[in-house]
Parts: sequence; structure tokens; C-alpha cells
Amino acid sequence: MDERAMIDLTTLPLFVLLPVCFLGGLLVGYGYFRALRETAKIIVNGGEPLRAIALTLGRVSLLATGFFMAVLLGGLALLAAFAGVLCAKWIMLRRMGDIQT
Repeated sequence: MDERAMIDLTTLPLFVLLPVCFLGGLLVGYGYFRALRETAKIIVNGGEPLRAIALTLGRVSLLATGFFMAVLLGGLALLAAFAGVLCAKWIMLRRMGDIQT
């Protein structure tokens, strides 16, 4: 068995791969939307624009890296990661609704 066969993640069964990608998407989505909320606070409160730019670049690169890693594992893994990001968005919006009411 060569090294490539030992580290090839596409050989993992789907019942392992899809939940891992979903949880990864959930973590990436939480980080993305948390950074988005902080960026909005900085802009509204008149904070440092350089910090807002850094947060924006960081969250976009986090999302792009997460989706790129999911693409390497296949289409279903990408959909599972995207579903995780959407669930993180729903959770963050739900929490914002609880805080404001």
C-alpha cells in the first residue's frame, strides 16, 4: 500500500464523511457569521476600519478554505458543508432574535 492510498480521504464511507463535513461546515459557518457580526458592530460604532477589513478578509478566506477542503472530498461533502454553514446561519439568527426580544 502506498502513501497516497493511506491518506486518501475520499475512500472513507459516506456515513463517516458526511457528518464530519457537516460539522466542519457548522464550525466554519459559526466563525464566519460571528466575524460578520463583529464587523457590523465595528462599522456601526465607528471603530477602526483596518480591523473591519481584516475581519472581512479573514472570514472570506475561512469560508473559501472550508469549501475548498470540502470540494476535495466530493460533491456530497460540499453539500454537507454548505448545509452546515446554513444551519450555523440559522442558529446565529435565532440567537440574535432571542437577544433583541
